[in-house]
Parts: sequence; structure tokens; C-alpha cells
Amino acid sequence: MRKIELSYSLSPRRTDRPALLRNPMMDVLHAVQASGSISGAARMQGLSYRHVWGQLKEWEADLGQALIFWERGQAARLTPFGERLLAAERLAQARLGPQLESLRAELERAFAVALDGHPSEGPSELITLYASHDHALIELQEFAAAEPGPQRGDPPLHLDIRFCGSVDAIRALNEGRCQLAGFHTQPFAAAGSLSARTYRPLLKPGLHKIIGFARRAQGLMVARGNPLRLRTIQDVARLQARFVNRAKGTGTRLLLDELLAQAELPPQDIAGYERVESSHAAVATAVASGSADVGLGTEYAASAQGLDFVPLTEERYLLVCLKSALDTPPLQALLRRLRSNAWQQRLGGLPGYAPDHCGEVAAMKRLLPWWD
Repeated sequence: MRKIELSYSLSPRRTDRPALLRNPMMDVLHAVQASGSISGAARMQGLSYRHVWGQLKEWEADLGQALIFWERGQAARLTPFGERLLAAERLAQARLGPQLESLRAELERAFAVALDGHPSEGPSELITLYASHDHALIELQEFAAAEPGPQRGDPPLHLDIRFCGSVDAIRALNEGRCQLAGFHTQPFAAAGSLSARTYRPLLKPGLHKIIGFARRAQGLMVARGNPLRLRTIQDVARLQARFVNRAKGTGTRLLLDELLAQAELPPQDIAGYERVESSHAAVATAVASGSADVGLGTEYAASAQGLDFVPLTEERYLLVCLKSALDTPPLQALLRRLRSNAWQQRLGGLPGYAPDHCGEVAAMKRLLPWWD
């Protein structure tokens, strides 16, 4: 088995390929696949043709297999072995995405304290957030840390995000492990729905405050062109399409079970109901690699992997905090950012997202109509 060594670097800005773990060989293979030539890959990497050609030869000798088809006068393309390597790396990065983002945030916060010259900054500027994995939260994390708040003198705000399932996130809040939790649910589910029965015991009107955040699209992520012509969850069951699920305790698993109940379908009718991945990105990567036909996820995740997206529902992504923490300086600083035009424009620019009562502190029944 090949051994892995981890490393990281400091950069003044995010790269176009948002991964904490980088590998020169994978970067070159990505570039060859995207450009169709060694010279194009070299330009994308800011390296010389000779250097990239030499690296590829060294890697092929070390691995004992060819990575690139070398045909004079033909476009460069990856060998099946090279394609498998790239697919495996993409899936691993997608599966580890939530943990990598948490690690990146912790490292960035530590260096911000050291490099910005404010050693006293710490808990007063830190919000620990347990949340269902969502790309908009990653964007918010970067926005809050980089942009000064709307109020004069607002310091940078660091969000320490720990991604987990929606149910687990609210439980973490109730157990005192975080100051804020993020979860998603269908806003117009019935009072007796699975969503209502799951979330209602965890949320207490006298203890919690709900904060509006975003509306996002969830649906079927399928290969480009939607070859199986999947339009509904009934189609997935009827055609026995290879499905990728999410783990128990996640909001997307809850949504799937709700859709199955509405269609009067048992879970065993879904081929792959027991196969789970850790995030929307990992599900999308599985579909993009061809190891699955379809998965339930966000439009953003489908778009990021070049997949087609069949919308099934819109849902609210909400934040919840303890009522006692609402007036603390970090939470108030976060609310000001959420209400700012700059943030809402950035959120609205993400595929499949729209601001929805963003930064509004509301009663349970206002943002959760099934509450009654």
C-alpha cells in the first residue's frame, strides 16, 4: 500500500480548486484532462513543458503503469489507470470534504490570530457551529473572516464549523457543544410529516431562537444528459437506478424518506438505499465517476461536478441558537453580516441558492409552518 504524507501551505487567497490536500501528480492529471495537452497542462500549472513531461515520466516509472497516452499529433489523454487514479482522488477528497473544511478553518483561525497581531482574539470572536454540510456555510465562513462587519469597529469573525447531520447538529447545540446549529427542512411539510416528527422534539420555543439563512434546491443529481430520464423518485425505483444515499441523521436522508413515504414506496425499492456517502459532494462525485446513476443532493453539488440536476423540492436552511446566546457580541456580529447586502448578493450568486429571511430572528411557526 502506498503511504500518504499530509502538508499544507499558506496563500493570500483561495485557489480555483478548493482542496486543502494537494498533490502535484493529481494537479497535473487534472490539468491534462482539462487542457488535452501536456503544453496546456504546463501553462495551467505555471511550469515548463520539459518539467511536466519529466514529472510524468518519473511518476509512471514509480507507479509501474502509464498515466498518459503519448501519441504524436494526438491530443493527450489519460490512460484508464490515470482515470482511475483521478476518480479515486476526487472521491476521497469529496468524502473528506467536511473534515477538511473544518481543519482548514481551524488552521486559518490560528494563523489569523498570529499573523494579524491580535493575540487576545479568541473566544469573543469565535462561533462554534455544528451544521449539516452546506457550501453556503463555507462561503459565509470565508466572508465573515475576510470582510469587516457592517458596523464600525466590527472585527473579523471566525466560524468554527463542524459538519454533521442536521439532527446531530441540533443535539450538539442542546448538549452545549456549540453556540449555533444549522439544519434544513421542507418549509411546507405537513404537521404530521416525518420532518416535523423528527425536529419538533429537539426544538424548544422557550430555549431556542430560529435564524433565517437560505433557500436551496434539492433534487436528483444525474449524469450529463440524464441518460435514464429520471424525473421522480418513482422513476428511480421503477428503473432500479443505482442510488447513493446519505447517512442516518442527515437532513437529506430525512428528505428521501419523506419522498418515499409520499410516493408510498418502501426503502427496499431503491437499489442502493443502504449505500451511503458523507456529503452532497461525495454523492455527486460517485455519480460523476459512473459508480452510481443517481443521488439526492443540492443543485450546487451537481453543478460543481458537471452533472445534470432534476429539482424535486425547495427547502429552507436554517440556523438555531440558544435564546440566552442571541445577544452575545459574536452572534450579533454574525446577524449583521447575514443582513448585509454584500453577503446576500454573494449567497444569491451560488447555483441553487437564494437568501431567505437571512439574518432574521423569527418565531418557530414563522419559518417552520409545520410547527403548529
